[in-house]
Amino acid sequence: SVLSNHVVESNSDIGIAFDGDGDRLGIIDEHGQYISTLQVFALLALYMLEFRGERGPIVKSLTSSNMILKLGKLFNVPVFETGVGFKFASPLMVKENAMMAGEESGGYAFNSHIPERDGILSSLLFLEFMARTDKKPSELLQHLFDLVGEHHFGRRDLVFDSQNRLDIEERLTENLSMPQIGGMNITEVDSLEGIRFRCNESWVAIRFSGTEPLVRVYAESDNPSRVTALLNGAEELLGI
Repeated sequence: SVLSNHVVESNSDIGIAFDGDGDRLGIIDEHGQYISTLQVFALLALYMLEFRGERGPIVKSLTSSNMILKLGKLFNVPVFETGVGFKFASPLMVKENAMMAGEESGGYAFNSHIPERDGILSSLLFLEFMARTDKKPSELLQHLFDLVGEHHFGRRDLVFDSQNRLDIEERLTENLSMPQIGGMNITEVDSLEGIRFRCNESWVAIRFSGTEPLVRVYAESDNPSRVTALLNGAEELLGI
């Protein structure tokens, strides 16, 4: 991307991008590599907990990383999961007086501000994290992985013929009790929003769009090959 190239060419420590209204944040590390929104969420949570010493519940969307759950256990703070979107996260953040909230799309909110996404505040906190630790983004990410283990994430948006939606939904429902997906043993199935198959610490989630013939598939595991296997397994299950 333009930003990645510019970071490398200018020998910068970080690249920061926002969406049009500034409520979502994107981070490029010092090597020009994209740091995923799930990793940024976990890094911001780690900064609040470990370096600023703040405590309080964390609200995460179901497609956000298990790293948040691990940080919650490590620092003894509760984690609440919601459906995707701040229409779910904001009310729960207020109800539980949460320290922060975040979602997979790159929006993060903090108790010291307002219960809504703010990309600019999030970027300032990330920069403060770098300044206080004298570490670059890739070094902060390695510190996070040292604490909670490596986590990798993938997503696919699958378009289908709208006439086939009922058949696809039926195929999914009929296979909720299958023993494996993507070659991994299924340990739990939940339907907080859509369907999520848990495979011990790995997971794959399937969500149908409410406005278009599209199904979104998300997966997280400890290495990229397992993420690909889970995404392939979900795609095979849906038959799209």
